[in-house]
This record gives sequence, structure tokens and C-alpha cells, in this order.
Amino acid sequence: MDIWAPLLLSLKVALWATGLNLLFGTAVAYGLSRWRSGFADLVDSLLTLPLVLPPTVLGYYLLVLLGRRGVLGHWLDGWGLSPVFTWQGAVIASTLVAFPMIQKAARAAFEDVDPHLEGAARVLGLSEWAVFFRVSLPLAAKGITAGALLAFARALGEFGATLMIAGNLPGRTQTLSVAIYAAVQAGDDAGANAMVAVASFTCVTALLLAGRLVPRHARGMPGR
Repeated sequence: MDIWAPLLLSLKVALWATGLNLLFGTAVAYGLSRWRSGFADLVDSLLTLPLVLPPTVLGYYLLVLLGRRGVLGHWLDGWGLSPVFTWQGAVIASTLVAFPMIQKAARAAFEDVDPHLEGAARVLGLSEWAVFFRVSLPLAAKGITAGALLAFARALGEFGATLMIAGNLPGRTQTLSVAIYAAVQAGDDAGANAMVAVASFTCVTALLLAGRLVPRHARGMPGR
């Protein structure tokens, strides 16, 4: 079995999902970290649901929402756009599943930023945008990067929701995890072993890099 097509597609999907999550996840995390309300934790819990929901449930929700008879799908179909059974659908599924990885890590990183440094920047005349980009974001960068690596690994291994909304079309929507499932079903042990090795190596590498970026105290280790 050719492993390069599903591998390249998986990398493409994971990179798109990670990029979208970096943009939206960081923005949402910053807003939640500065929102002084009990509702902030409720919103955080709702945004974390993709971590605990069965992937097939999330995939079903996506089909209900984006299918041709769905709330948004019907409108998109009128414009000739339908993410179902496309690689873009795989990106949507992977983005939603991996979103909590960046959002949780980024929120924790922003909450660790010393508010006195942000206050000093405001006293010096910096606008809120300037405070964010010149103070808050650089100080939280390591935590955000760690979350991005975890999100990349999660997006690369996404299976259930991707299979439901994007299907298993070789060369079009067959990602690495779906290809592994297909290889096992077809009795292609050699192909499955090769793809499992590639996926495992990539995910372990991402986890190791993320672990080096997370502060020691955040990993439950004693300080120096």
C-alpha cells in the first residue's frame, strides 16, 4: 500500500488545522484569561467538549451541521460549496478535535503573564493591541507553541470525526489514520505497520518538543 499519499494529506490537514487553531485558539484563550466572570469557566468547559466527546458523536454533529440538509450545509450547497467528503472536511474535523489543546495551553500561558508588566506597558502609553503583541503574546509564546505541537499531533491522528465527514476516498480524503484502518481491514499488515511507525514517530517527536516548552512546575516537577 502507498503510504505517501495519506501521509502527505495528513500533514496537509494537520498543518491547516494547527494554523487555524493558532489563530482562533490563541484569541479565544486570551479573551477567557482576561474575562473576569464565572461564565468564563463555563465557556471553557464547552470548548473542551471535543476532548471528551466520542469522535463519532462529533462527526455526527458536523454532518448535521454541514451536510447538504444541514443548517449550514444547505446554505453552502447553494453556493456550490460542500465540505462533506472533501479534504477541507477533514480539516474542519481535525480543527475542532485539536482546538482544546491550544486553547487550554494558551489560556494557562496568558494567565501566567505578570499583570504588572502589562500595566507598566499601558502606563508607558501602549495601546491594548500593542500590549498584547509586545508584552502578553511574547511572554506566553512558549505555552502557545507547546499547545500547537500537541494540537498538531492530535490533528495528525484524528480518525473518527474525519471518517464520518470526509470519508475514506484514497488520494482525496484518506488520511494516515484512516489508511491504517483500511490496511488492517484489507489484511495488509506490512502497510499498516509502516504507517503506524510513521504516525508514532511523528506524534512522539511532537510530544517531546512540547514537553521541553512546558515549564517544569506545569508538569508537576519540583523547581530548581
